[in-house]
Amino acid sequence: MSETVEVTALSLSGIKLIAPKIFRDVRGLFCETFNARALAQAGIGATFVQDNHSLSSQKGVVRGLHFQEPPHAQGKLVRVARGSIFDVAVDIRRGSPTYGRHVTAVLSAENWRQIWIPEGFAHGFCTLEPDTEVLYKVTDHYAPERDRGLKWDDPALAIAWPVAAHEAVLSPKDRRHPTLADLKSSFVI
Repeated sequence: MSETVEVTALSLSGIKLIAPKIFRDVRGLFCETFNARALAQAGIGATFVQDNHSLSSQKGVVRGLHFQEPPHAQGKLVRVARGSIFDVAVDIRRGSPTYGRHVTAVLSAENWRQIWIPEGFAHGFCTLEPDTEVLYKVTDHYAPERDRGLKWDDPALAIAWPVAAHEAVLSPKDRRHPTLADLKSSFVI
């Protein structure tokens, strides 16, 4: 265990919840939001090539469930700089004993938690507050020709989203993703 980060394995193989240590004093606080050595010691030996930053102006914005197919698959290290999200990862690795299952976590600017989502998982989130800013590091560059998605509210996934389908704010692209039954995942175990 690192002195700067606490890592907890979640119920789907490879997904980890990360809680950086926060050092507070009369001036405020200090926190290492990324430490490659500490993550490697926790079994996350990723090399990140791009940082992304999204701002969602409304509560109830759903982004996802997204992934990129090989050879440009992405692992993601996700955190929240302002506001909060209900974060979701779905196993889309054919042959996996947990195929189609998901894990969730609440990430916020207040709790400082991060989530590591390796390749082979669809990822998405719902904002719990207006003006929420999400930052995430990825292990491969954006490749629009490999960009894919999974229907966020597919009943087969049984995700208990914190927003009703008719109230969710989605992009037109995110409304058109296939269900798990129709997904042609190229991730195979």
